[in-house]
Amino acid sequence: MSPHSPKTPSGDRGFTLVEVMVAMVIGMIGIVIMMQVFATAEGQKRATTGTGDAQSTGATALYELQRDIRQGGYGLNSLSLLSCGLVLPSGATLPTLGPAIINPRKADASLLLPAGDANTDTLLIGYGSGAGSSEGDAITNPNGTILAVQTAANFVVGDAVIAAPVSDGTVACALTLTMDRVTAVATPWVTIGSTPAVPGGLLFNIGQAPAIRAYAIRGGNLTVCDYLANDCGSAGNVGDATIWRPIDSNIVSLRAQYGHNNTNPITWDQTTPTTACQWVQTSALRIAVVARNSQVDKNQITASAPTWEGSAALPFDLSARANWQNYRYKVFETVVPIRNLPWMAKC
Repeated sequence: MSPHSPKTPSGDRGFTLVEVMVAMVIGMIGIVIMMQVFATAEGQKRATTGTGDAQSTGATALYELQRDIRQGGYGLNSLSLLSCGLVLPSGATLPTLGPAIINPRKADASLLLPAGDANTDTLLIGYGSGAGSSEGDAITNPNGTILAVQTAANFVVGDAVIAAPVSDGTVACALTLTMDRVTAVATPWVTIGSTPAVPGGLLFNIGQAPAIRAYAIRGGNLTVCDYLANDCGSAGNVGDATIWRPIDSNIVSLRAQYGHNNTNPITWDQTTPTTACQWVQTSALRIAVVARNSQVDKNQITASAPTWEGSAALPFDLSARANWQNYRYKVFETVVPIRNLPWMAKC
């Protein structure tokens, strides 16, 4: 017998080094391709999800603003109230009353509300919830805080009320009125919290749950402040999330314009009416919000800021954030009629 072992048959040899290396290269190429496909699919998923988030938050933000603006002025739409100042139960004072005020300002022209994020607008919206006459109830005999009114049955304990003298609305109101609450009713007497206007004035019932709300973009969120409970004009309250409450995230811009119907075609600007008659000639608000997707992209995917109908005078400017071009944006805009304003031929 030969001392040497027989040669291994060719079918039992295994793989050569070259064959193993070729197989590894093919496998690595396959893995690279699969990872690229996965990364692309994941990027598309993030973009789709982010766009969906922007779509839903933007639509919600526009709806909430539109809902309040449509109610703006209800119960406060008398020529005797519009453009007057108002002391609120929170102790804060509004320099002027109106259905929806863009960037409200004090008598010295400084901003009433602390500014929101750079290049965004603020809104102040007010309306009542009463079922009484929008033209007020005649005060026939005031006796301090006890008032004899023409129709005491229109009032119940807890109603918010405002006493004011009669005005034709042709000049700016120089009065600062006070919002009170009804504490007792005994026909024809209505008892309120402070001394009201002179005889011949009017007592306005604005209901159990009136609203004075301020809106602003803060930290990339749409926030709201209840002016009846807090002083929204105080700069010290800006950082308090219980006062300026975030309601929609990733809303990066808010723009608004009045539509004045005293010209043809209608004029769009941010000039706030100063008299009741000027409010009568303001028929709508044009608003736009910009929603941003929540996912930042490693590449610049937005070349220029989005536009809206009012961009000629009020363009969107998102450049305050260094990486703003690494996000996707969606614009939501609408024209909201101001329905709760009086009609007066003399205006």
